[in-house]
Amino acid sequence: MKALLLSVAAAGSLMLAGQASADDAAKALAQKSGCLACHSVEAKVVGPAYKDVAAKYKGKDMEAKLVEKVKHGGSGVWGPIPMPANSPQVKDEDIKTIVHWVLSL
Repeated sequence: MKALLLSVAAAGSLMLAGQASADDAAKALAQKSGCLACHSVEAKVVGPAYKDVAAKYKGKDMEAKLVEKVKHGGSGVWGPIPMPANSPQVKDEDIKTIVHWVLSL
């Protein structure tokens, strides 16, 4: 029984480490892509904090719509300052990774 509990605890630790690693990779990708020049995880900079974005869209199927918004830019949802388009300088799969990470916060 003790061995089983240790195995379950070890597996859980590996899963958490894998998630942290994926989160770190997505955050690094956001940094490399220039996203963190206008956004941060915790606080509004020029654009909204990523935690605020995640809270606003929690429970809603918005990932595909937000990917398009990041690709093509937009304004009005978070105030008057427009977000510039991020395509073609940021690859579609990178945008998807970043949006998925933001919504997971």
